[in-house]
Amino acid sequence: MKLKEVSENVWEVEKVEGMLVPVRIYASKGILNNIKDDDSIQQAINVSKLPGIIDFSIALPDMHQGYGFPIGGVAAFDLEDGVISPGGVGFDINCGVRILVTNIKKKEFMSKREKVVNKVQEIIPNGLGKGNKEKLSDEKLENYLKFGAKFAVEKGFGFEEDLKNCEDEGFVEDVDVSLISQRARARGKPQLGTLGSGNHFIEFQSIEEIFDGGVAKKLGLEKDIICVMIHCGSRGLGHQVASDYIQKMEKNCDLSNLPDRQLVYSPVKSDLGQEYLKAMNCAVNFAFANRQIIMHKIREVLGKNFSNYKDFLLRDVCHNIAKIEKHKVGGELKEVCVHRKGATRAFKDETVLIPGSMGTSSYILVGGSEAENLSFSSTAHGAGRVMGRAHAGRTLKYSDVKKEIEDKGIYLKSSSEKGVVQEAPEVYKDVDEVVDVSDKLDLAKKVARLNPLAVIKG
Repeated sequence: MKLKEVSENVWEVEKVEGMLVPVRIYASKGILNNIKDDDSIQQAINVSKLPGIIDFSIALPDMHQGYGFPIGGVAAFDLEDGVISPGGVGFDINCGVRILVTNIKKKEFMSKREKVVNKVQEIIPNGLGKGNKEKLSDEKLENYLKFGAKFAVEKGFGFEEDLKNCEDEGFVEDVDVSLISQRARARGKPQLGTLGSGNHFIEFQSIEEIFDGGVAKKLGLEKDIICVMIHCGSRGLGHQVASDYIQKMEKNCDLSNLPDRQLVYSPVKSDLGQEYLKAMNCAVNFAFANRQIIMHKIREVLGKNFSNYKDFLLRDVCHNIAKIEKHKVGGELKEVCVHRKGATRAFKDETVLIPGSMGTSSYILVGGSEAENLSFSSTAHGAGRVMGRAHAGRTLKYSDVKKEIEDKGIYLKSSSEKGVVQEAPEVYKDVDEVVDVSDKLDLAKKVARLNPLAVIKG
């Protein structure tokens, strides 16, 4: 593998035999050293060998090893000759982030912090496999799969204006609920409105720094106000959809020509490729609804604890998704299938959210002028791991991690000591450096920095 520096923060693995396009990596020198510690660059090279890939196999500054694609990987495929791969989406379909902006001042929130956070943890099930006592009916589940956050609002979980600030307005239309297996349905029924485990969280944050006052004012942001960031996805339903279609594609894919079995695929235009797209979109809608319900339950708690309470949903963004979008190819707009695996859409001037790891800052940005040219309008989705969960479990202690977080003045609630250790701040890259790379390359420009005051981990 020959890695060359194209320009500041831009690196390239030149195309060699078997690669259809070069690999482009957007990273500082420090981040690149982290990336070299795992197999993520080789995974990006493997992606470059998939049929119909356009321009580059792209790696963003939060890049690390994943299943199939690297996490922080982006690739666009031609609709006629290209493919769609579950390994380019991930198991947690539409894992994503939304942020609720409130009118609560930091000082006022701190006076009731423990009471509010404890109540939120009480009413929102969180943790591995955790669900609600009451399961959805078949009819309601299918409506959530069809209409996502839109149906959640119709059932009283939020308001119409919430939808305007969601990616795709909170639901995608190209779905077929008949493709969702009984196993996926059974896993999803008790889990709508629940947080899950791993890196999922609910975080109460205050806006500490404004980088662009004009954009911040336009977005309704000001220093010292409280925001609530929610990070979760499609839970067991999305995981099962991914598993179901990986198995189906393995039976129909020529594995002998694959650089990695985890990259099983179907042609985008094939029946199986279209089936996966429609089933994946059902899970996308489930995740939109999941975040919508969690958010509305939180706003109800806040409304009961703070007088004259007001809020608005600033943005909801997807991380793990494949989408048919129009992008510039050869100087002309063309429909392509964009895979974003641990990556955030960053259309110009569109609000972008990049959460930090537990105990570190998060950022609000807007899509930059170069994102379309460099990354099919994509940027990082977070800090990106530098240490695997198993390694973290062997080398870190819960008591030390808890003290580290509490010493920063952060109130921590979690249903799992193991989960806290696996998501400790030191297992992630420096989110400030990741965001700086995005800002300097004009993938997404910094607007505001938020610091955590309290966090609920699954």
